[in-house]
Amino acid sequence: MTKSPAFAPSLDRRSLLAGAASAALAGFVSRGLHAEGAGPEITKAVLGYIALTDAAPLIVAKEKGLFDKYGMKDVVIAKQASWGATRDNLVLGSEANGIDGAHILTPMPYLITAGRVTQNNIGVPMYIPLRLSLENQGISVSNEYKDLKVGLDASALKEAFAKKKAEGKEVKVAMTFPGGTHDLWLRYWLAAGGVDPDKDVSTIVVPPPQMVANMKVGNMDALCVGEPWNEQLANQGVGYSACVTGEIWKKHPEKALGLRAAWVDKYPRATKALLMAVMEAQQWCDKMENKAELAALVGRRQWFNVPPADIVGRIKGDINYGNGKVAKGTDLFMKFWRDHTSYPFQSHDAWFVTEDIRWGKFDPATDIKALVGKVNREDLWRDAAKSLGVAAADMPASTSRGKETFFDGKVFDPADPHAYLASLSIKRVA
Repeated sequence: MTKSPAFAPSLDRRSLLAGAASAALAGFVSRGLHAEGAGPEITKAVLGYIALTDAAPLIVAKEKGLFDKYGMKDVVIAKQASWGATRDNLVLGSEANGIDGAHILTPMPYLITAGRVTQNNIGVPMYIPLRLSLENQGISVSNEYKDLKVGLDASALKEAFAKKKAEGKEVKVAMTFPGGTHDLWLRYWLAAGGVDPDKDVSTIVVPPPQMVANMKVGNMDALCVGEPWNEQLANQGVGYSACVTGEIWKKHPEKALGLRAAWVDKYPRATKALLMAVMEAQQWCDKMENKAELAALVGRRQWFNVPPADIVGRIKGDINYGNGKVAKGTDLFMKFWRDHTSYPFQSHDAWFVTEDIRWGKFDPATDIKALVGKVNREDLWRDAAKSLGVAAADMPASTSRGKETFFDGKVFDPADPHAYLASLSIKRVA
């Protein structure tokens, strides 16, 4: 695995003067990169995003001038039409009019690196140096099933879906990208309720911003997507939330900042500057007193084009499920910094790879540890966090968060992922 070179200070007087001038021009602060005497090799990066609340740190870093603060004054935050478009633009890279990195579903850099979702199965090496968010996705159900009052337990849908299929109708459940987080949350939830997501229903792909419209016209029976789309769906009375994903797995990892490995390896100092800007934005986004401003900011036409009222509730932990159930002040709000949100635990990435093995997206013989070691760059996070002034006590002591327990009692031990697979009854792997 290629590691980023050390950020060593210049040794001669001319280099020191040039470095100081460059840092001053870029508007560097007295800590971090400026203190190390080396500005970024490039001031531009093109980062993609989907209109989902967990893209907020990238938008805030742009709007609040944090990229400028760390010398990346020409960062472009480019809206993507879908996760498929995000993948295609990452394959291209900005030199071919694509993008250098993106707000992304955590499994996607693994699928792209391994060539599982790319043209001709040609992989494009990716890195995950930072996690953007924890929790706050949702699984919503059509009003057709409102009387069932489906919640965390999806078992009532097994009979209802079977009855609909017996009538010659197709049962469709929607997610945002095959093998992505929403696909995995939906599959886990259905399978825990005895519904086989490959045999009992048809799984379809719908871009996040199109979910509500498709539910409104009856194109799907259930869906999994990030916010603000579940909240908008509930506010419009189009369907109801069976659960939010933090109820499935407490403090679960969600989106990541994914970067093309070639870009990171070529521009290690620019990478560090990006990380520091995004991490500072995450700290801002995480403060409860900033939530209303955050909702107004990302809701603007140029970003999401969504009313702040469809955003602010769930990021504060106030959840209107849309079926008469309302929960106020819960701890199920989106995390941006607390609880080590930003740090990319390798154990979490191991779960995503394992779950994609479960559903046939990766070969059962995949060396999980080796693949995670190739893509996960927690070392870059630690280096940036140190320069940002994050206290050592606030940095995880280990690359593993340890065993994780799900709502149905299943336990994932990152030290033994195959034992987890063996414990699951509905799966595509022996």
